[in-house]
Amino acid sequence: MKKEDKERVVAELAERLKASDTLLVADYRGLTMPQIDELRSKLLESGARFTVVKNTLTRRAAEAAGADALLALLEGPSAIAFLEADGDMVAAAKALADSARETKVLAIRGGVMQGRTVTAAEVESLATLPPLDILRGQVLGAVVAPLTTFVALLNAPLQNLIGLIDARIEQLEAQGDTSAEDTAVEEADQPAEADATASAAEEPESTDTEES
Repeated sequence: MKKEDKERVVAELAERLKASDTLLVADYRGLTMPQIDELRSKLLESGARFTVVKNTLTRRAAEAAGADALLALLEGPSAIAFLEADGDMVAAAKALADSARETKVLAIRGGVMQGRTVTAAEVESLATLPPLDILRGQVLGAVVAPLTTFVALLNAPLQNLIGLIDARIEQLEAQGDTSAEDTAVEEADQPAEADATASAAEEPESTDTEES
């Protein structure tokens, strides 16, 4: 490959790395072209673009894009599923897991989700979750559920991959702190209000007579 072609590939990969919060990496060694094409089609349905990459160029792109978490996954023949902004990471993980099981050749290496490296086992566990729309409903239900349900969900596998619940916890904690401060202010104001009411009760009512 010519130098200018390599530079173009690196630049394109760097842009895709910057635009993708979620990447799933697999070793495609041994897959036939029809199998790769079938997997690519399934991943497209979930909003992910499956690309076979050269490790040397991808390392350069990762360094340029600040995607250092990806570097540890680039060992041996590599293919990356770049999840688009509106993609379904659960469906993408399921497509890879199904291909690995059916072909007995594809090997999931792991991935990067919001800058955090995830293992192959976590990707496979992600593939067992319900579809993303159902999962969102379950997460929303957990947000309004009792604290015991919340704690159980926090301890569930792959919770760090969701991120939504942690953000909601922080929001609820912030609201709780604000409520506590408001309550303290109200309690501090009550005696003053009570004294003012008592004083008003002791003062005789004044009557104004309008002269005609």
